[in-house]
Formats: sequence, C-alpha cells, structure tokens
Amino acid sequence: MGEHVGKRLVLWDIDKTLLDVEGVGFEVFSAAFAEYSGLTEHQETRGAGRTEWRWFHDTLLANGVDPADDGFARFLDVQDRLFAARAAEMVERGRVLAGAERILRHCAEDSDIISSLLTGNTRRNAERKLTAFGLDHLVDFSLGAYGDDHMDRPELVSIARRRVYERVGVQFTPATTVLVGDNANDIRAAQEGGARIVAVATGETDAATLRSLDADTVLDDLSDTDAVLAALLG
Repeated sequence: MGEHVGKRLVLWDIDKTLLDVEGVGFEVFSAAFAEYSGLTEHQETRGAGRTEWRWFHDTLLANGVDPADDGFARFLDVQDRLFAARAAEMVERGRVLAGAERILRHCAEDSDIISSLLTGNTRRNAERKLTAFGLDHLVDFSLGAYGDDHMDRPELVSIARRRVYERVGVQFTPATTVLVGDNANDIRAAQEGGARIVAVATGETDAATLRSLDADTVLDDLSDTDAVLAALLG
C-alpha cells in the first residue's frame, strides 16, 4: 500500500500538551540520576522537549560523569522503579489538559487518522502516564516514537513513520504527518524531521513565541475540537 490521500498521521507530545503532571517527572528523573550516579548533589539540566536520552546525556556531562554504553538502560531501570512508586502521586498532582481527551477520542474513532505519540518520554513512561489518566486506549503506542528510540527528537519523526509503514502499510509524507506539541523542540522536530506542526500554548512557551518559531498553526489549547481538527486535517 502507498500513501493514502486524505489520511493523516497525528503524533502527540504528552507533557504540557495532553497532560500536566506538575513536575513529578522532573523529580523522579532527579532522584533516579542521584541513585544511578551516586552523587549526593548534582547539577540539574533544563530544556523542555528533550528526549529522556538527551536529558540523561546532558546531565552526565554537566556533572563530569563519562557516559557508559549501558548507562541509559541501567538508569531507566532505576527510574522505572521510582516512577512506579509514585504513580498515585502523579494522578493526585496532575491533570488532563483541556480538550485533550475529547480530541484523542475523535482521532481514535476516525478511520482517516492514525493517532500515536511523538514524545521525549520513554515508551514505558508514555504508557505509564497515559494509563494513569485513562487515555491509554485512545492511541496506538506501537506506532509512535519515544525518548529511548533516539537521543535527538527530530529523528523520532522518521522512526514513527517507518513503524506505521511496517505495521499498517501506509506511507506518510511530511505533508500528511502532523506533530502536536507545546514548545520549541516540538517545532524543531517537525521542521527538521519533516512534518507539519500544530503548536499549543499550554506549556511554558506563549503563543507569540510559538508563532515566531514558524509553527504551521498555533492554538491556545485543545479545547476547540473543531479548530484542532481543522488544523490537523488542513
């Protein structure tokens, strides 16, 4: 099967796009890094929209720790354990952002849309977060790309497209692939990876800044389902 006119591959960011887990992810990462590295204190690194792999690598370098070939995998084992222990807290502190469940449900029910994720979260963390908030049945995790697939976020676009082609047989192009995210790294991933970008001003980056970065479409949030659909399908 080749490209299907009218079909769209929609790839959602998670944090500050679909969910806000109020810093739990940062706290878990920091605790996991401390346990992994053995450092009683360490220099944090910041940067919304990085892959977890890049975040881990940046934090190693910031603290003078040499990256090990198996270091990220060992770190993730520690982080998974700490995340599991705080699952209930994540739900207590966090929330689904306005309109997210409704638009995910619409996309899941539309035969012309393949809906999955493109996120800096590892796949395990992506599944954990969406499951905690009851959204896991609304996306096909097997078709997305994650922060443990590649260190650099733009590379995730081609990874997701390849997975879709291998599993579904539909070849999507930059014109028929749409990323939805809230920050500069989401926009960069689309522009460098080859996709359209629908940016939402639900994170730390305001609408004016998102527009200045040449996002194809900028919305205040996901609450207007018709407007989001128009942007996804336009």
